[in-house]
Amino acid sequence: MRRLVTVLTAVMICGVVLVIGLLVTRLNRDTPVLPSEIALPDGARAQAFTQGGTWYAVVTDRDQILIFDRLTGALRQTVDVTADK
Repeated sequence: MRRLVTVLTAVMICGVVLVIGLLVTRLNRDTPVLPSEIALPDGARAQAFTQGGTWYAVVTDRDQILIFDRLTGALRQTVDVTADK
């Protein structure tokens, strides 16, 4: 019985060390640089934000998705979202 408790304790300690190691390595990755300011059309308000490798997108309260170039900040594309009826 004592040997079982010792083995289980060692497995638990190794598991905790492994989880901490994975968290540290994942959290120390370079985080993508976000734009300091995004110019939206007059009156539009942002509802959501997402990003890819070379672009970022803002979903507005006007049911539009605005896709911007990450390097220049220029508007690449506007997608109107319509509901199917």
